[in-house]
Amino acid sequence: MLKNNFLSEKRPFLLTNDNPGPEVFRLYLIKPSHYDDDGYVIQWFRSDIPSNTLAVLNGLALDCRERRVLGNQVNIVISALDEANCRIKPQRIIREICSTGGKGLVALVGVQSNQFPRAVDLARPLRAAGVTVCIGGFHVSGSLAMLPSMPPEIMEALELGISIFAGEAEEHFERVIRDAHRGTLEPVYNVLSSLPDLAGAVSPVVTETSTRGSMTARASFDAGRGCPFQCSFCTIINVHGRKSRFRTADDVESIIRLHYAKGMKKFFITDDNFARNQNWEAIFDRIIRLRQREGLKLRFIIQVDTLCHKIPNFVTKAGEAGVNRVFIGLETLNSANLASAKKGQNAISEYRAMLQAWKTVGAITSCGYIIGFPNDTKESVLREIETMKRELPIDLVEFFCLIPLPGSEDHRDLMTRDVWMDPDLNRYDSEHVTTAHPLMSGEEWREAYLRAWDTFYTMEHVETLMRRAAACGIKTQKIMKLAFISHATQAIEGVHPLQGGLLRWKHRRDRQPGRPIENPLLFYPRYVWECLSKTARLWSLYRSYKRLRSRVENDPAKSVYVDPALLPALEGEVQPPEQFLP
Repeated sequence: MLKNNFLSEKRPFLLTNDNPGPEVFRLYLIKPSHYDDDGYVIQWFRSDIPSNTLAVLNGLALDCRERRVLGNQVNIVISALDEANCRIKPQRIIREICSTGGKGLVALVGVQSNQFPRAVDLARPLRAAGVTVCIGGFHVSGSLAMLPSMPPEIMEALELGISIFAGEAEEHFERVIRDAHRGTLEPVYNVLSSLPDLAGAVSPVVTETSTRGSMTARASFDAGRGCPFQCSFCTIINVHGRKSRFRTADDVESIIRLHYAKGMKKFFITDDNFARNQNWEAIFDRIIRLRQREGLKLRFIIQVDTLCHKIPNFVTKAGEAGVNRVFIGLETLNSANLASAKKGQNAISEYRAMLQAWKTVGAITSCGYIIGFPNDTKESVLREIETMKRELPIDLVEFFCLIPLPGSEDHRDLMTRDVWMDPDLNRYDSEHVTTAHPLMSGEEWREAYLRAWDTFYTMEHVETLMRRAAACGIKTQKIMKLAFISHATQAIEGVHPLQGGLLRWKHRRDRQPGRPIENPLLFYPRYVWECLSKTARLWSLYRSYKRLRSRVENDPAKSVYVDPALLPALEGEVQPPEQFLP
């Protein structure tokens, strides 16, 4: 079996350039993964985009070390690890901490609801050995922000001696480190009401281990936090708040230069909606200057809303700044569903014009579509997908099950009304059914989700996606690659593309507590066969995509291709989705 160099027993567990002084304080920043349906940790030889939360905390930790917040005689040794591409061994962490005097902190960061069970499982042996542990992230922050009392899983963590951090860390991380060093870590740090000003804040720093463990040398950073909208399924507005806060253009330039010097030319700006960042134009202008005057070959992924094309110059400047991929929360084509989710900012009649605007600057559009709104049925979902394929020039679609995430208004309301929700937080990802639906059974809902992927990513429609790209001057190879990854990750690996990567790892002993550790004579032959069969299926699918691309590229009329989705929308035209549906 292939072995990640970072995991090799011949290499030190901690990859650091620190020179330990008289006293060492070991700080571990760990972004946990979560378990698959068989109870194995989802890990990859190469994962996707590095965790922004891990980069933010790493930047804060480096700043604390630089300022010697624990005194000149204490050296802070930092290890920032992403479990998506790195195996975490609690016993090794224990040995490392004990070998340098026993002082340290393990901070499990950016923990989402589906990662919380795994985070606690990592913490149990650490706490049993007396290691100080703290958990932060959207699950604990959202739960404390929206629920009247601590939920049972957080109470259990507190009983194990795990500290909880709710809120943003910029103005409080130094205090946590000091408290951990003194052995006086508080049970709960609730700083949700303290929203830091991001102008001039410490820059996120993507770790070298995260970069080596990723498929692409891409850095991530947040140019702003907070969102003015009120989507009921969203946790961001209840954790980061509805008042937006922003980094300056100088801040963003510093972040870009820092990572560009390390060879990273691609960036993911993680703002939930960059179009509502009040500094968007100054930031774009600065990036355009870096590209045009200094020749920096920069590329960006951003997330925006469906009305961003209405902002004067936004799409044009995004293209000039090197934005070549855009994620858009389309969510649904049903106006009643949008109203029920309080997503009134989505104007369905503008969808086609918005998507066409992005094509004019050569940006690939990836749209999120949520399945499980109150008015959805399996049949209506599949009809809407056919409508999208025919009427809207979307390049990629990522499907999600509507999840009542702790920290959202939906979760709080379902809890208030005592509606059933799955008690297994590990299932609160993007692909599991976790609550009741008024029109669909759990089985119908799940089938609608799975069929949605197969319905959109048919060979016929993938060819259409490539033909639209060729007609708009977008490289068909990019569409082929991204469509292949989206389709194959779900269809073959069985996980959502946002959790995807290259070459799935499975470690026999890294299984969810309560599930049996399999006999090696059974586990390894099955794992090898699984790897070989998946590789064969991936290769077969890739060859099919390659044949489609060759057909498109060899078509002499490829540049004049047109279909209804590429035709301009009529001025002021309002076409509710019901008029589209067959």
